[in-house]
Amino acid sequence: MGTTALPPHRLYYLHNFVRALDWLRTRYADVLGAPEQDFFARFAQLPEPAQALLVRLVMRRGPWFRAGKLAYEEIGDIDTAAAPLLALGWLDATAPMTLAELFAVHTHREVATLFAATCTHQATAKSQTKAALLQALQPHHTTAQPYRQWHPTSTEAVWRVAQEVTALCTRLRLMFFGNLHQSWSEFVLADLGLFQYEVVPFDAQSRAFQCRADVDHYLVLHALRQALDDGAERPPLLAAAVQATSPNPWLERRRAKLLMRLGEACEKAADWPLAEQAYAHSQHPGARHRRIRVHERMARHADALALALQAQAAPESDEESQRLTRMLPRLHRAAGLQAGAVARPKKPARQAVAQQATQTLTLPHPGATTSVEWALRQHWHTDEAPVFYTENALINSLFGLLCWPAIFAPLPGAFFHPFQAAPADLSAPDFAERRSALFAECLQTLNDGRYRALIRERFASKHGRQSPHVFWGALSEPLLELALHCIPAAHLRLFFERLLQAPVAHRSGLPDLVRFWPTRPAEQRYELVEVKGPGDKLQDNQIRWLQYCHAHGLPASVCHVRWLDAPGMEPLMGATGA
Repeated sequence: MGTTALPPHRLYYLHNFVRALDWLRTRYADVLGAPEQDFFARFAQLPEPAQALLVRLVMRRGPWFRAGKLAYEEIGDIDTAAAPLLALGWLDATAPMTLAELFAVHTHREVATLFAATCTHQATAKSQTKAALLQALQPHHTTAQPYRQWHPTSTEAVWRVAQEVTALCTRLRLMFFGNLHQSWSEFVLADLGLFQYEVVPFDAQSRAFQCRADVDHYLVLHALRQALDDGAERPPLLAAAVQATSPNPWLERRRAKLLMRLGEACEKAADWPLAEQAYAHSQHPGARHRRIRVHERMARHADALALALQAQAAPESDEESQRLTRMLPRLHRAAGLQAGAVARPKKPARQAVAQQATQTLTLPHPGATTSVEWALRQHWHTDEAPVFYTENALINSLFGLLCWPAIFAPLPGAFFHPFQAAPADLSAPDFAERRSALFAECLQTLNDGRYRALIRERFASKHGRQSPHVFWGALSEPLLELALHCIPAAHLRLFFERLLQAPVAHRSGLPDLVRFWPTRPAEQRYELVEVKGPGDKLQDNQIRWLQYCHAHGLPASVCHVRWLDAPGMEPLMGATGA
């Protein structure tokens, strides 16, 4: 009986893998070495079932696989598909296996039966949990050995993908995506239309890695981060991270983040000297603030004050400036200086903001399933004065739509592959500077009135495409039209200019609600309102946005909601803004 060919989509994962290999062969010809070229050639010569099986195994969690547990209709007989891979050494049936790995590929009943003869009483193994049995047996089985030695009577093949093949495929995935947190499933999600990405043209400079050493360097940093997460000794990790410098700015930002995480791990362990060293070598945002705090922990008050004053002279962000305002009086006192030596605000920032524009409303308790923001929105909303619960979505989305060409500009080091939701340098200090002319062109449309048509057009043409600033799920056409009608262009410019100062950090902290009055005079048609329920306080990023709004004449306020007495009900806590 003849067999019917399976439709091509049944091998979607293989087709996607081959697409990725072709992409890499085209774009990274100068970075690929002999191991990759040899893999490409040998893989192309494999029978299709063997190709499909290898890709399946590379994509699955291993490292060991039982042949009897592998069943793929489109591949057919697993042993037949595996034979060419075994001949190449890409599948290994004789590699040493630890006891824990043996347990990982067997059920509790199977390992209990396997080790029943080694227990004092046969029932002992079956009565223990799998974890307890493993713990009991490990002191007696410390040596790794091939599967056949663990289970001599088994007729089932057990394989692992050769470590060199796993490492090579990991390297290829890294080169394709520019990271290791994305997987080949991105192809599937895009093919199914679940994720849509902006089409960005690429050239030779638009690559994550410009040379083979860049790939090697990334893998070194990744290994150090994995070792940190696995609890490795921190001093050697710090020494290695300090030495792992690179001329690639993108990789240097990754190294700075690694040093920041290492410093945080040292802080958790109360290893203050090592934490101080990690932060001293890190340029990651927030590292300097953490270093000041560590100086305090070490009672090095003069050093803490000196570093804080240095930071005050040139703060890296509004967030750092805000933190320094709170810290400096304490640091002066600890250093034995007059607190008055530092300029201190007359009122704490939270109190100052609260007194600038605030109101308190008492409402009936809406019940445990309704948030305080939605309760206030329902209280205020009318057809003539609509209210939307948008939090960070509205302002960010208007910015993202208007500035779409600048955000997705194909600059070197920004876009590496077709599945990027945001430019890779979005958090880099020079993100806006590198695109200054493009952003200026976008913001110029606010002056001549073209911005409305451009935002509407991109809302339609780009709908659903991934963006770091556009919240498609929260942005409806009625909301968009009200915003374009009610928010003056000059106000939009002020919002967008602050977003450009720190496109990642300033995405959050915007007020919860936006109120519209379409029939009012132009400057009075909207207001942003931060909502606070009983016991809820303003967060630092919310304070910074409110301060900015008040300083620039943007209508923003805080509304504190209190509940009418409701017997048997606990006060509903408002959601803190992100």
